[in-house]
Amino acid sequence: MKLSIQDNELGKQLLKDGLITARNLDAAMKRATRQAESISRAIVDLRLLDEEIVYQYLAKIRHLEYMKISRDEIDLKLLSKFPTKLIFHYRCLPVKEDMGQLVLAFSDPPPLSEQGNLRLVLGKRLRIVITPPGDIQNFLRDHFGIGAEMIQKIGDDKYDEESIFGGVHDLEAQAGNRSIEANMSDFVDQILAEALRLKATDIHLEPYQKSIRLRYRIDGVLESVPVPESMRKVYSAVVSRFKIMANADISEKRVPQDGRISLKSNGKEIDLRLSTIPTNYGEGICLRILGRENLFLDLGEIGLSASQREIFLQIGELPNGLVLITGPTGSGKTTTLYAMLNRMNNDGRKIITIEDPVEYQLEGAAQINIRDEIGLTFSRGLRSILRHDPDVILVGEIRDEETAGISVRAAQTGHIVLTTLHTNDSISAVTRLMEMKVDPHLLGSSLVASVAQRLAQKLCQACRRPVESIPPRVAGEMAAALSLPEKDLSAWESTGCSSCLGRGYSGRVGIYEIFIPNEETVDFIDSNVKAGKLREHAWKFGWRPMRHNAWEKVVEGSISIAELDRLTRRLQSHGSGS
Repeated sequence: MKLSIQDNELGKQLLKDGLITARNLDAAMKRATRQAESISRAIVDLRLLDEEIVYQYLAKIRHLEYMKISRDEIDLKLLSKFPTKLIFHYRCLPVKEDMGQLVLAFSDPPPLSEQGNLRLVLGKRLRIVITPPGDIQNFLRDHFGIGAEMIQKIGDDKYDEESIFGGVHDLEAQAGNRSIEANMSDFVDQILAEALRLKATDIHLEPYQKSIRLRYRIDGVLESVPVPESMRKVYSAVVSRFKIMANADISEKRVPQDGRISLKSNGKEIDLRLSTIPTNYGEGICLRILGRENLFLDLGEIGLSASQREIFLQIGELPNGLVLITGPTGSGKTTTLYAMLNRMNNDGRKIITIEDPVEYQLEGAAQINIRDEIGLTFSRGLRSILRHDPDVILVGEIRDEETAGISVRAAQTGHIVLTTLHTNDSISAVTRLMEMKVDPHLLGSSLVASVAQRLAQKLCQACRRPVESIPPRVAGEMAAALSLPEKDLSAWESTGCSSCLGRGYSGRVGIYEIFIPNEETVDFIDSNVKAGKLREHAWKFGWRPMRHNAWEKVVEGSISIAELDRLTRRLQSHGSGS
């Protein structure tokens, strides 16, 4: 692709004003040529400059007005009369009519000859303005729904799901539907791309009688995403496309299915775990997004304080013992386990994992997927693992008495065993194992640490600001938890900005509760001990509930008071330890 005059001029002007370096400009020009895109787009994609700055410069170079638009500024009556095909073809928005002129917003206006054709088609004088592409993209997604352009193209063709995806061997019929298949593929790709852009961890597609609901789980909370109303008509084909990508059976719609999809995004390898379930109105889809880069998180990157990180490092040096990670689904247990495994992974140790399923690939570890249908359960697999002379064993989850017993005995006989439980806090994990008939004395002598964790929505660091006044009740609890005078307390909130897409949150941070038994605690553990009594005992030796660690995150500006309450309110009633 040959760069346009405007592209070259834009690069020169940004370089002249010191906004980018010659090296960065060269990288942008190479990307623009390789991707057949404009310099402005390449600079934004490479994150060399904010797109508002780039498109303000572009407007000056093209001698056009720059206009940053919001939803409120669009005349919806005018929009409803404007040809939708033109909106998608040119990626433009009719903003308003002003003194007999139609204001049309483009991020990349067409050549003057095409602008003349537009005037003839629309029968109006035009005033072209430059708008950041993100503004246009966000409006099109919110107003028409994600992938509306592809759904419209599919509707324009003769749609037949069977001839696209399902076993019709008429080559002429299939050839006639290649454009439909391509648009369906593009539509699915857009759903995935938007999820990755928003840093979602899960994608949910839920069919209802007259509609389809698409939701992304972002920073632990589900958020609805608009979809075109006509998506209901092609939903079965959407499901089939996902199944094809995951090597699942597209002809089987009566039973749940699982599969795996691998793809690349911006040079990063991404794994997606597909799960389908049959519902009254079609198959529901859930996709868990597993970024392989999470494997290489340092222990300091998962939200551990310096003292907590030191505890984890000491655990990694032990020759044997049981380490429990507890918390609900989606609390980051697997990420923590793999951060620990990554630290332990060296030539001097043999690591074997058994999981349901294996979520991350770790070079240097033997990883086993359980398969209940052929009898490969956690307990059976764990017995076999012990015959392979491992040093470190990861058991994805303790679900039954047999797995619990084998895990504890393995921790007694020269192995480090890392595993998870679904309990509310670190102390309850101990009593839960005893309910699973684990001998209290064996448990007390093998348990080296029980860690409860949650993932909290992290305040956007770009728009956070100190809270002017902390309510007295809240300040009192915070001061008591942190042993600080109230005058030294601080808390933060955020207003929302372009960096966090107006949400006020960006990313997540872990909050932890760590229980480490000492000799006195080991003697205290018996089959009759209750969780409350064990908490009171552990408090005397330095254990503190998760809410205390959450208060530390509030003071340092990582999370808000509201987020602390959302995650730890239920724990507060039995976790004070006092």
